[in-house]
Amino acid sequence: MRALIIDDEQDGTSTLNKMLDINCRQVDVVATCANAFDGRQKIEELKPDLVFLDIQMPGMSGLDMLTGLDTRNFEVIFVTAHNQYMLQALQFSAADYLLKPVDEDRLSEAMLRVEKRLSQKDDNRSIEALLYNLQKAGSPNEMKLCIPTLKGFVVLKLEDIIVCEAEKNYTIIHLSDKKSVTVSRPLLEYEKILEGTTFLRVHRTFLINLQHVKEYHRGEGGVVIMSNGMEVEISRRRKEEFLGKVKEVFRG
Repeated sequence: MRALIIDDEQDGTSTLNKMLDINCRQVDVVATCANAFDGRQKIEELKPDLVFLDIQMPGMSGLDMLTGLDTRNFEVIFVTAHNQYMLQALQFSAADYLLKPVDEDRLSEAMLRVEKRLSQKDDNRSIEALLYNLQKAGSPNEMKLCIPTLKGFVVLKLEDIIVCEAEKNYTIIHLSDKKSVTVSRPLLEYEKILEGTTFLRVHRTFLINLQHVKEYHRGEGGVVIMSNGMEVEISRRRKEEFLGKVKEVFRG
């Protein structure tokens, strides 16, 4: 696998290069670039399979460089410092990323996902979702959620998601068009990603979109009727949080 590293921090480039040499022997780093201008030129010249891309660089950001490319027929692993809005956009978009300083285990996990996508010849729609979501930074309810499936990706608007339901280590996402998507990721992962939106975990099995609540029936915890007719139990310990969040959402 031919890889290119684009990062303006020399120490970060050297460290990543060493990690790849030790832990990912299948990767051949064909060039390193200290800025996005040189990076764009090397991408066109060398046509790598994979680009490790620093997001924030002087002159031109990594994202600006990606936007300006005519074709993006390579995988991307973003490398970034911690930034709340950036991380939220990356997570919503299902994009692979590494936080500085790079962790070896996270690097190995990201490489496994990249190898799988390359072997399946997936189109990398997560980048398009990421570029869209970054325009919505600070407004997570307006972002799109990129859902990895066995066939590739499904990109969904949050308003089209009614309920996320746990099924062992899988999550079933129920949609407003009466279809559903099954994802091989646990519900806890989506609970974390969707924090700060109109979604709320109301039961160990259910994460619901409060915008789709149609009725609430009182009880020990209670039951809600969703817009698709699903009846969802509210756990007793989540009841007060649910009622408070409903008032907050519909007051706004």
